[in-house]
Amino acid sequence: MDSLLNSITWEAFFDPIRLSIRVSLIAFIIVVISGTLMAKWMTSRTLPGQSIIETLIMLPLVLPPTVVGFLLIVIFGNDALLGSWIIWLFDQPVIFTWYAAVIASAVVAFPLMYQSAKAGFENVDHDIEEAAKVDGAGRFQTFFHISVPLASKALFAGGVLSFARALGEFGATLMFAGNIPGRTQTVPTAIYIALDSGKMTLAWMWVITIVIISFIMMYFVRVRNR
Repeated sequence: MDSLLNSITWEAFFDPIRLSIRVSLIAFIIVVISGTLMAKWMTSRTLPGQSIIETLIMLPLVLPPTVVGFLLIVIFGNDALLGSWIIWLFDQPVIFTWYAAVIASAVVAFPLMYQSAKAGFENVDHDIEEAAKVDGAGRFQTFFHISVPLASKALFAGGVLSFARALGEFGATLMFAGNIPGRTQTVPTAIYIALDSGKMTLAWMWVITIVIISFIMMYFVRVRNR
């Protein structure tokens, strides 16, 4: 154990942690904004085929991660229309980059944010929103000053759960972003490789780290919603 610890550099240990936190934070921002807006839009009107749309939104929660990763490769691959457009625009593919890890994390975390935000907005008293509009508040003022504060507990919980889900994303990230140390290797993929290589001490160090981070986030959710 001592020889293994001596062979581990702090940079090699912290690289996956730093990348995981960066990926999760960016995915968190994307998911919170898009999930909140989508949830508000879906709760404020009745659309044809709304059940089908919401089922598609929730699919990443039940699909195997390998299926999500496969679909992302099909959509963003070098030969795909969107992937070719990204290569033309940025002069590099998105696949096997840390941007791919952000996309994969955002896709699997989005349903949690959407579900929480939708539940929060459905519990908002619409009479209060209508009263604000009668008093002269515009649509955006009503949304930011009435709807969001009243649904803040659900939005906070959804945001934290989404961050935790993005932090723990493994399957889709491994397929879509790969496992390149220092570039695309997140903590979950690093744990997998360490375990597969028989480096149990290193795997335990990453496991304990991610468990502590996840525990702190879940604790804040419980305290906030108490």
